[in-house]
Amino acid sequence: MLGFLVRLLPFWVREPLLILVGSVFGVRIMYLAHRDGEWVAAAIGLVFLVFTAVRVHTVARALRARRAPAPAAAVDETAADATAEPQPQPQPQPQRPAEPRPAAQAAPEKEPNAWGQAVAAVAVFAALGAALWLGPHLLPSDDDGAPRAASCAGGEDEELPGAYRKTPRVVTGDELCNALNRPDLAQLLGTPAETATAVSGSSGTAPLTDGKVAQPEAEVQFDTYTVNVSVTYNELSIAQYVKLMEYGEETDVKTLSVLGRPAVLASDRTMKIEINFGGGSGGPVEQGPPARTLSVALDAKDRGGYYDITVWSTSGALPDDGALLDIAEKVLPTIPERTV
Repeated sequence: MLGFLVRLLPFWVREPLLILVGSVFGVRIMYLAHRDGEWVAAAIGLVFLVFTAVRVHTVARALRARRAPAPAAAVDETAADATAEPQPQPQPQPQRPAEPRPAAQAAPEKEPNAWGQAVAAVAVFAALGAALWLGPHLLPSDDDGAPRAASCAGGEDEELPGAYRKTPRVVTGDELCNALNRPDLAQLLGTPAETATAVSGSSGTAPLTDGKVAQPEAEVQFDTYTVNVSVTYNELSIAQYVKLMEYGEETDVKTLSVLGRPAVLASDRTMKIEINFGGGSGGPVEQGPPARTLSVALDAKDRGGYYDITVWSTSGALPDDGALLDIAEKVLPTIPERTV
């Protein structure tokens, strides 16, 4: 619609307007491209400047044609006849009936009205301003009010502990976070309508190991459930882990195989810690809601190390074990494996 209105403008209004818009946009885009190092934007700005140069050339050529002097008048035929040699008189010819006179030539076209051009230019600028002002309100917006899923924060500049440099092909907390924060994670938990409200990842070490065992972890929170995935790069196998569970407080222990690797399901209680930011002492450590954990060996031969996938909710409800198995089958193949 705007292009149609621009084409309706007179030449001496349309072309200066296009030159002004093209030069402003071209220079601005080229400046932003140089500042941000964007070559695509630089190409777009160059197109605007080339378009402006073509319009300037067109206007300059029209000005030269308009200022060119009128062609010289033809030589007076009477003077030419006087200087020419006498020619024999033609014989009288019988007169033919008079032909009808040609119609009077049309009146010369009038120059465009200056006031009309000015009004048209003002109208175009008003239309551009209205489009820029009303565009965000009339055009559909990508933000439809729906909550956006939380994303993993990049931690490329984070300095990793020494255990990560000593462990071959160890995954970091950021990589683990990206693997866990899947678009279909809520569906795997049985709550497809929910959106992740908080996402985090950390590259820490296992407790009671003096910082010698890498243990990255990631966590995704929903309104109903919270999912935590950690990787422990130690020498403890799943078989040994099951024996330790027999002496612990874990309940509902179930051994199985996941992705061809030894695995074990167990239930336990989370810890509830109250922190007082007002300066006083916090409350005592209490038991939190129950949690269900699926531990899977890092390799099929169970030579040490394991993944932990833990799910819990503040209400105490837990999904069935099939949800943990689905999460393991989707998430674990996307995590880089340790080189043996």
